[in-house]
Amino acid sequence: MKLYGFPPSPNTWQIRALADYLGVPLEFELVDLTKGGSRTPAFLAINPTGRTPALVDGDFKLWETLAIMQHVASKKPNALWPNDARIRADITRWQSWNLAHWNRDVWSAVLSERLVKKILNLGPPDEAVIAKGVAAYEKEAAMLDAHLAKQKYLVGNTLTIADFAVAAPLFYAKEAELPVEPYPHMRGWFERIAALPCWGVTAPQRAAA
Repeated sequence: MKLYGFPPSPNTWQIRALADYLGVPLEFELVDLTKGGSRTPAFLAINPTGRTPALVDGDFKLWETLAIMQHVASKKPNALWPNDARIRADITRWQSWNLAHWNRDVWSAVLSERLVKKILNLGPPDEAVIAKGVAAYEKEAAMLDAHLAKQKYLVGNTLTIADFAVAAPLFYAKEAELPVEPYPHMRGWFERIAALPCWGVTAPQRAAA
């Protein structure tokens, strides 16, 4: 399998970390978003939406992070994506929440304004967008903290691919200026996830980020 992505992206990073954790071979191909890499004819032939990450597994082309995570995790039996319909539905629920709310409403908005604009020299941050994202963070982080007060991981007391998805953007909490300290259960959970060696093995260079 070959993953096409941009290393600093939390979506790309979570897939690479998952594959490393599971010992699933995954060749990586850089798509440099700072140079329009996702708009080339070659990449658009893989993912016509022009977004990263994207996966090629033989003659199977797959995009969307949630789908790629599940496909990678399906390559070998494991507890992170168990063969149990109810647990898989719960995992997908958290991955869906991550994409629809945690990532879209919070991290995409705030990181774009506070980090991406600075890197790409796109002008000053939009404080109204940031304020909306911060409010969303406070709402969603409080919910997440309350949930993690009752159990060790997102889906019961066993690590799953949902934890990889939801934890990934928190690696940029400092750059986004979104504090984790007010949420002790979320912070403890994130520290357990971040301590897994797979994140360090696949980590982007901070200079590139």
